[in-house]
Amino acid sequence: VQLQASGGGLVQAGGSLRLSCAASGRTFNSYVMGWFRQAPGKEREFVAGINRSGGITYYGDSVKGRFTISRDNAKNTVYLQMNSLKPEDTAVYYCAADRGMVGRTTAHDYDYWGQGTLVTVSS
Repeated sequence: VQLQASGGGLVQAGGSLRLSCAASGRTFNSYVMGWFRQAPGKEREFVAGINRSGGITYYGDSVKGRFTISRDNAKNTVYLQMNSLKPEDTAVYYCAADRGMVGRTTAHDYDYWGQGTLVTVSS
């Protein structure tokens, strides 16, 4: 599967952005999907994940209550709604697809990656 992330940009602290990740192919609903982010000089960090049907979601501690992951299997797209953004949310955001188990939060568990979209939050 090929993944294309979009929706990044510059936003003020407290603002919102919605990221999208469009997947190619007809097997999108066979993948667990996730969002990760990587800030300069830091390791890639798990942000959010969603199971194949969209009924189970899980989040990294730093974004709980502010970010929401969702998916539309008819459109082969996964979303990340980001509210109450903080300067520390500044990073390149990546979507990823996992053929394996629901709930995994480590980057090496994911099989396919998008190219990343930059989110910059100004203070």
